[in-house]
Amino acid sequence: MTLGDLFDMIAGNPSLALFYLMAVPLTAFLAFIFGKGQGKETPWRELYAALVYLICIPGIFAITLNVYFFLFERQSIMEANIFTQVLPIISMLITLWAIRLNTCWEDIPGFGRLGGLVTLIFILFTIMWILEKTHIFVISIMPFYYFIILLLILLVASRFAVKSMISK
Repeated sequence: MTLGDLFDMIAGNPSLALFYLMAVPLTAFLAFIFGKGQGKETPWRELYAALVYLICIPGIFAITLNVYFFLFERQSIMEANIFTQVLPIISMLITLWAIRLNTCWEDIPGFGRLGGLVTLIFILFTIMWILEKTHIFVISIMPFYYFIILLLILLVASRFAVKSMISK
């Protein structure tokens, strides 16, 4: 099964995707109602952490997919798939808003890791977009694995630079 086959299957039978993308924000909203003011306590923190990961992974994937389609594939906005490109982002924003009403991001275990993932994806896409737009071709005596090692060092260095800028 390819990624295209998965998207076709979701578009052909969207009920499961719609249920998932509606159940997670609804759960966050119900947790807000029943746990009002208790977001820092143990059972609610774990629930919020699970909800954040359950909705942010498809949401971040949808954002990454949209960036890829619009920057590299030159897809029109009118051809965007509602179930795989739009609803996960909307559902993620609603869920994060409902969670934020009851607790701070610092109280949710592992929330900073998602920020690091988004930063790394953004840096990687920026490097790929710059390389595509400038049409730079590497022709040198340097072996290819040196180039890959250099690219990884640049990614790690840029990640630490962005992290130090954000933390101050």
